[in-house]
Amino acid sequence: MSVYYRPIPVISHAYGNALPLAGGWERFLHAERLERGRPAEIVPIWEIPDDRLEALTAPRPAIAGMAWDAPRLMGIVNATPDSFSDGGLYETAEAAIAQGRRLIDDGADWLDIGGESTRPGAEAVPVEEEVRRVVPVIEGLVGTVPISIDTRKAAVAKTALEAGAGLVNDVSAMTYDPEMAAVVAAAGASVCLMHAAGDPKVMQDDPRYEDVLLDVYDALEARRDAAEAAGIARARIVLDPGIGFGKTLEHNLALLRGLSLFHGLGCVLLLGASRKRFIGVIGSAESPADRVHGSVAVALHGIRQGVQISRVHDMAATRQAVALERALQG
Repeated sequence: MSVYYRPIPVISHAYGNALPLAGGWERFLHAERLERGRPAEIVPIWEIPDDRLEALTAPRPAIAGMAWDAPRLMGIVNATPDSFSDGGLYETAEAAIAQGRRLIDDGADWLDIGGESTRPGAEAVPVEEEVRRVVPVIEGLVGTVPISIDTRKAAVAKTALEAGAGLVNDVSAMTYDPEMAAVVAAAGASVCLMHAAGDPKVMQDDPRYEDVLLDVYDALEARRDAAEAAGIARARIVLDPGIGFGKTLEHNLALLRGLSLFHGLGCVLLLGASRKRFIGVIGSAESPADRVHGSVAVALHGIRQGVQISRVHDMAATRQAVALERALQG
């Protein structure tokens, strides 16, 4: 039976003998030892097996020239008519490019450009239409900050990578299109593998897990291994637990509380929770545009768990909060 170790971050400057979490800004002295069917147990770092400790502490290699010595913010550019938070606002290439530049001015380290909504209930978009939406935007922003293409389709990814994107953000973890892994590997690109329980059209119908934290961990481990087997080096793999993708409010909270567990997979982590429905439910904000404060709170929580990339809509507010958080933590 598998044993899992969830590092428990501490305030870095208070514990000189604490170990770095993924080589980053957070440190830890203890971990929660988890095993299916048994109570959790808090153990000191010297009781963590060497191979597990190495995975939890080793610095992650740079991706697209981006080092992980500080939290990085990824700005969202939805070149779509129907995304849940801002669908239609940036539907034209000109509007999407302008939004990308605003996000950069507000402090974005990355831009994630998508041409297909993956909100619950969304229909798939034909390849030709998705390419039409995203390629002019990528071409208009290439050379500014690193760009990722948010797509499940290999043909869209290939065209986007040729246009200047460097990372493929695939919400299906390369299960939707069997050609995706070959495209990423051949291009020498990076990939973000996100966990989702089913296709966006049906994923929220009745999601169920035995243990959502451990189930998602195992699923991401399997997709990481499949990507490596396809020729994508672990150093180029980013992992995302997929908040809101086939999860209830309780599932989302369990994943967020246990985020640091995923460092055990030895990859850069991405958290995409911005403006999602559970924030509106807990924070009494029906409109996605009114979920700024809750979204910033969740992003800061992820950063305190050592998450390297926070994917956000509200860049200026998040950047300001991160600056204050890091100053206060020293």
